[in-house]
Amino acid sequence: MKYLVTILALLCVACSTADRSDGQTGTATASSAARADGHAAGDGKTYAITGGTVYTLGAAGKIEHGTVLVKDGRIAAVGANVEIPADAERIDASGKIVTPGIFDPQSQFGIVEVGAVKETRDASAGDSRFSAAFDVADAINPRSVLIPVNRIAGVTRAMVSPTHGDKHIIAGRGAIIDLGSTEGFIHRDAAAMFAALGEAGAEQAGGSRAAAMLALREALQDAKDYADNTSAYASNQRRKYALTRLDLEALGPVLAGSEPLVLHVERASDIRAALRLARDFNLKLIVSGGAEAWMVADELAAAHVPVLLNPLEDLPAHFETLGSTLENAARLQKAGVLIAFATGDTHNARNVTQAAGNAVANGLPWLDALKALMLNPARIYGMDQDVGTLEQGKLADVVVWSGDPLELSSFADQVFIAGRKIPMVSRQTMLRDRYMQAMREQHALPPGYIMPTAP
Repeated sequence: MKYLVTILALLCVACSTADRSDGQTGTATASSAARADGHAAGDGKTYAITGGTVYTLGAAGKIEHGTVLVKDGRIAAVGANVEIPADAERIDASGKIVTPGIFDPQSQFGIVEVGAVKETRDASAGDSRFSAAFDVADAINPRSVLIPVNRIAGVTRAMVSPTHGDKHIIAGRGAIIDLGSTEGFIHRDAAAMFAALGEAGAEQAGGSRAAAMLALREALQDAKDYADNTSAYASNQRRKYALTRLDLEALGPVLAGSEPLVLHVERASDIRAALRLARDFNLKLIVSGGAEAWMVADELAAAHVPVLLNPLEDLPAHFETLGSTLENAARLQKAGVLIAFATGDTHNARNVTQAAGNAVANGLPWLDALKALMLNPARIYGMDQDVGTLEQGKLADVVVWSGDPLELSSFADQVFIAGRKIPMVSRQTMLRDRYMQAMREQHALPPGYIMPTAP
């Protein structure tokens, strides 16, 4: 069975040459710095997206019959009366909706290809409870076949995170990437530290939540002591720490408040424990999961702690999620908590729009659902100066939708990532077209294709 799965995985990759072509994404000639400063240079063209209903998610709000002008990888102008250069390529968005791109706040793009094949999984390392120094950026494959599948559905940027709770209480560091390039695709490395408490953390600490919290506190205390006594440690004048030197150093920015700690917790009591931890160490905390976050919404809002959640989570799959509800997002937003949507399904991250639509059906205002997909993840990770809204000077992550982005019947007609016009092609569309053509022509069927016969 193992070999069968491996063969199938290799076949999937073999079918995806168009997905993996550098030329298709226009990156061969574009300069590509690996960080936010000078991250994008576009594809050398100017684009004018005209006639659409533009939801900027910024100060300009909604613009009817608006124009978004894209030049040199950034938004040059947005408005109802934008002067369009003669050399601009026009994209007619009449009768359509134009928004910023979707930002997936917790994904595994490029580090997990086929879940059943361990050789394609790079999301965790070792058996230690602590792997703070583990950095997914070193393993990200920008030619993953999962990337084109999701980017042509409007996902333009993502936080790539290690697997939390998989052998580790502290899983490691995540990186923010754009999904439109194979060169300079890392927008920000070491963008957040990921850890887990609750049931997942307890399993790694001997079975008790208290033991997991004790272990995490010890790790942070050791990292603080190390930061205060680095020279003494180097001369062997400090006590032995629970973590390696690399892990201690990796936790330094977390303790300094320059790098957020994304902590996976579901139960209300675990969220309260996480809030106490953040207060004690002055951490920049982000709650991931938060099935029962609505129960402590006021406390989260008072502490200015955002929540990454799946709006579709409403079943008691675990004891810690007994309080799950489809109204979680609406209740948190009403209390003033900054929320962002993450389904945790990298293979189908595109389905997050459906999840957002369900949040609207359960009380979340439509515009706030749009922000939870596009703007709020950028705000949570401190990237909103670059992405998240359609405003002059920002990176041109733009999506033209056939209709309401939260409706199942709507699709992305055109996607731009950092000013690059993305070919609306993936392995899945190629396979679809291959067999649709064969069925239409009724001859010259591709190898291995067997026409189904009526019973």
